[in-house]
This record gives sequence, C-alpha cells and structure tokens, in this order.
Amino acid sequence: MAGKVKTLLQTAKEYWHEPAKGNYIPYKEVASLSGAGFGVYWTLLLAGEITLSASNFLVGASIGLRPVDLQVMLIVANLVGIPIGIFRSWYYDNHNLKGGKFLPFIKRTGLPIVIISTVFVWLPYEHMTYITKAVVVWFMYMLLSMFLCFYNESYTYFQQIISPNAQERANVMSISQVIYSLAPTISQFAVPFIAGKTWGLQNIWTYRIIHPVFALIGIIISTIFFRKVKERLILPKKKPEAVRFFDAIREVAKNKYYWIIQAAAWVVFLESGYGVIFGWSFVYGPGKDNPELLGVANTLIGNAALWSMLLAPIAIKTLGKRNMLILANSINVVILTILYFVYQNIIVVCVLWYINNFINTFWNIVQHNISADMRDYHQWKTGVRVDGMFGPLGMIGTVLGFFTGMVYPTIYEKMGLQDNYDVLFDDTMRNNLFEVLIVCSILGAILNLIPFCFYDLTENKHKAYVSVLKIRAMFENHVLGELDKDELVEVMEIIHQAKELIGKEKLPVNKSADKAEKKLIKETNLAIERSAIIIKDLEKFTTAAGKARIAAAKEDIMRDKLYYYSDAKAEMLTAKSLPKSTAEEKEIRSDAIKRARTKKESAALIEKHGIDNICEPDERIKEEIVNREAASFIDSLKIRRDLKAYLKKVSVYQRAVKPYIDAQNLLAQAEYYTHYDELEALYTNATASQ
Repeated sequence: MAGKVKTLLQTAKEYWHEPAKGNYIPYKEVASLSGAGFGVYWTLLLAGEITLSASNFLVGASIGLRPVDLQVMLIVANLVGIPIGIFRSWYYDNHNLKGGKFLPFIKRTGLPIVIISTVFVWLPYEHMTYITKAVVVWFMYMLLSMFLCFYNESYTYFQQIISPNAQERANVMSISQVIYSLAPTISQFAVPFIAGKTWGLQNIWTYRIIHPVFALIGIIISTIFFRKVKERLILPKKKPEAVRFFDAIREVAKNKYYWIIQAAAWVVFLESGYGVIFGWSFVYGPGKDNPELLGVANTLIGNAALWSMLLAPIAIKTLGKRNMLILANSINVVILTILYFVYQNIIVVCVLWYINNFINTFWNIVQHNISADMRDYHQWKTGVRVDGMFGPLGMIGTVLGFFTGMVYPTIYEKMGLQDNYDVLFDDTMRNNLFEVLIVCSILGAILNLIPFCFYDLTENKHKAYVSVLKIRAMFENHVLGELDKDELVEVMEIIHQAKELIGKEKLPVNKSADKAEKKLIKETNLAIERSAIIIKDLEKFTTAAGKARIAAAKEDIMRDKLYYYSDAKAEMLTAKSLPKSTAEEKEIRSDAIKRARTKKESAALIEKHGIDNICEPDERIKEEIVNREAASFIDSLKIRRDLKAYLKKVSVYQRAVKPYIDAQNLLAQAEYYTHYDELEALYTNATASQ
C-alpha cells in the first residue's frame, strides 16, 4: 500500500498540469473534481434523503406519516413529476445556457436546495393535523425534488462525460470517489452521534439543527471547486442542432443496452427491502440501548467503500464491467441468504453490512460507467448525441413504480407497522418483518442479475466506437476549418494503426512468455478487433450498402425539401421484400425500411395538415412571442398558447422534411470522407515538423 501511495503521488506530480498521453484529464482537475463531488454529496446527504418512505426517520418516525399514505403521496408526486421529468430530459439536450451541458444546472440549483430543505424541517408539524402534515410534506417534497433532480442528475451525467476514455473515466471516478465518499462517511458518524446526544433520530428537532448546517457547507464547497472542471464530449465544433423530442425518443427506444439497464432498474426495488434492517436494529432492536453506536458502525462500514474505490479500476480492467456486475449481484445473493439466519446478532449484521457496502460500491461505480458507455454507443449508432432524452423512456419505470412501490408499505402495514413506529420495539413483530424483507430482497437480487447476462458492450467495443466518433468529428472539423493539429495527429494515428492491423489473425499467447510480452500480445489482439469496426466506418460509403444509401439520398435530394411521398407505402412493401440472406443484404434492407418509414410519416403529416399549411418556421415569430409582456394572467395564458402552437408547427415541419434532411446529412458526411488524402498530407506535414 505504501508503494502504491508513493507511485500515485509521483504520477500526480508528473501529470498535475498536463495529462498523460492518451488521457484527457490532468491530476489538478481530478483534485478539483474530487472536491466538487465532496460538496455535492455533502449537500445531498440530508436533503436528498428526504423521501416519502416509511424507512425515512424524518417523514416516518419524526413527523409520523403512515407507510401506505407515504406511498400514495409518492405515487401522486411521481405522476406530477412525469411532465416535469420529460421537460428536464428535453432541456438537457436543447438548452442554450453558457458553461456546458450539465455544469450550468449544478451551479444554479444548489442554493434553492439549501433554502427549501431548511424550510422543510423548520415547519411546525407538531401543531398540524394529520391531513395538513401530509399535504405540507407532499408540497415541500415536490418543490425540493424539482431542484434535487436537476442537481443530482446533472452531476451524474457530468461524471459520464469527463473523459471519452472509458478506463480513464473509471480511474478518475475511483480516485474522486475516495475523496467525496468522506462526505457520507463523516455524516454517517456525525448524524447518529449528534442525535444520540440531543433529541434522537425520531425527533424533528435533530433535523432542524443538522439540515441547514450540512447543506450550507456542501454548497459552499461545491461552488468553489466546480469552477475548475470541464466537460468533454466528442462532437464537431459547429453549434449542435436541437434534438427533436419524438425523434430522439424513437432512436433511444432502439438502444438495446438502455433496455438492459432499465430492466435491471425495474426490479431493484425488490432487492432494496433489506436496507432498513441495519438502522432499525440500532434504533429498535439489539442496539437500541446505544443508538450513538450507529454512527461508529456507519463510519467503520463506510471504510469498505474506500477499498472498493481503490480496486475498482483494476477490477474493471481485469474482469470487465459486465462480469463485475454479475459477480457483485451474485455475492449479494449469498450475503442476503446468510443475513436471513443471523440478523439478530448485531455484530454479524455489521460484518455483513461491511461486505455489502464493499460490493455495492463496485456496483455503483460500474453502473455510472456502463451508462456512459451506453450513451457513447448510441452516438456511434445514430450520429446524434443524446443524454437527457433517455429520461422520458425511464418514465416507464416510474409508472411501474406506482404498483411495485406499494409492495413494502403494504407488507409493513399487514405486519403491524402503521403510524406508530414504536411497535418495532416488539421483538417478535420486528423479527417476522425482517425475515419477510430479507426473502423479498434475495428474490430481487436474483432478478436484478438476469438482465446483465445479455449485456455484451465490451470495453474494447466501446473503445472502437469512441475512435469512430473521433474520426467523424475530425472530417467534419476539417471541412469547417476548425481542425487543430493535436486532434489531427491523434485521429490519423488511430486510422493508421487500424489499416495496419485490419484482416490480421490474432496472435497466440505463449504461456512461457514474460508478463510484458503477454501484455503486448493482448493489446495487439484487442487492436485487431477494433480495426474491423474502425475500417468498416471509414469505408462505409464504398460498400454496396453505402453506395445504395448514397444513390437513394441523391434521388431524395433532387426532390423539393417539402415533398409528398405518395408512394411511401409501396416503397415500404418493396423495402420489406428485399433479400436478407447475407449481412450486406440485411443492411441494405434495413436502410431501405428506415427510409420508407420516414417517408410514410412525412406523407401522413402532409395528408393531415395539407402541404400548403406546412411551412418553414420563422425564428422571428418565436422571438416576438417570447418577448411579449403579459399585463395580466390572461395575457400570460395567450402567450403560452401561441408559443405552444408555434412549436407544434415547428415539429410538424421538421418531421415532414426529415427525408430530405436525412439525405442532405448523409451526402454531407460522404463528402467529408472524400477529404482523406488532404488530411493524410496535413498529418505528414504536422509530424514532419515535430
């Protein structure tokens, strides 16, 4: 360990201001990212834990709301939150705020969280009727959630675009998590300790003291450090076009890795049931005589995360993300099974929670990384960078949650836990409840494991997809006159290596070879795998499928931009009748079906609205509507109505001309790729001068 620390310090010193070759982030920025993360998590520690759940000490035991009532309140909150969530997801991909894609939201939403969470805990609940308490808690929860979701999601997405290098991203997240995990470690010790010395975790006065202090400290720290970090997306240097909502949703729905991740998320509710056992054991069970020891236990258990964070990059590199997820969930099944037989022994429970925390930290790190990989894959597949638009499809999980979320509250109430949490002091009642929760959690852990058996986006595939994104950006930046020397050299070297290795057989691994030679052979074999993906994209317009796409695009571009495709249905039938016996034939057929589908939608819109009623939107109209002054509430409603009508016309027009725009974009990209010889000459000159 001492040697590893010494090596880390030497590496940090060497790459403090400039990153190592092949990386993007200097260690100075890693330090800033760690400090920013500490501030974020410190802010979220208590404000983010205000949930409409019976396991939440504040709204459950302190304020005294029943489990089923809390779940009903949560369902209503989620229903109201659906349109808010859809807007949030759309806004991430379409806003014009300065400072990045996600950083502006992190910087703007922290202070409202501090204010709202402080007001939340200081409201006089002890003088309210039960119905009044429920309504007030629900309203404050909704208000807080609006800002928390922006704050939390923005930071999660931000971590996924700090580097396009997947392994570097894992390394950086591992290092930064070691630092910012101190926030929950400190709080998990401090909160129970303060509660034990004051009013206890079941008394709201405890939260009235600690909430404002914790939240304020967090926002100050995060504000200081977020000024020194930046986002890194692989995009051409032109201004990105607005992402059309329904087009983005349709494309996102085709992303198989998204559905794998979502399927696992839909059943995670069942696995989470055991989570209350640890805290309740200290407050109501074997540890109730020394509740302040909960803080000590939390601190010791929190130490497990440190080792996970340090080992995560090595584990990901050795096992791969998919295998890590499967292994972590398998171990959780074993831990939960053991817990069923030993939950009455507080010492053994602490040991199991330590192991569980160690495993779950691996899980969390890998989850962030596979989400980032999935978005890069989507950009490679569709040519459009989408981040926020994955959110609306996630609303399916929200709707499912209306039903699944009632499972545990119903279990609580059926087993005797309603608005009086003191029933948990009864050993028989508490033990029966714990056993049911553990059995449900074991089933959930098994179900959560299954989807990831179908996840096949390997680290090497992802690296190849990112290389392709760099190549596409290089060609477009060259045509735009925005290509710099460093980008040119980096990307051309990727292409040269791929051309050198394409078609070569993988090297056999000699068991008698030394470690360095085995590593070189492994890296060469991985590069051979990547070369196939890279060269396929580089030559995609010279294949039979590519030539067919270009021919079809040239035909479409000869028509008017707004054209009535009266034969779109016949074109769809023709496309579906194309042969599909070989991979190339399947690709040609798939492209033809996609074009026909776009034309069918365009024709349907023209039939519905009339070709004369569909016109190109005028931005001046939008500016006029937005800049109107509302003298009354009625005026504001008229402005909103006019803006909605304008945006609807924009949507109709964009979908009606999509066949033409798609053809235009494809021909533009094909033209970009004809500049390869120019780029080769520029590369030769650039490297000759070094």
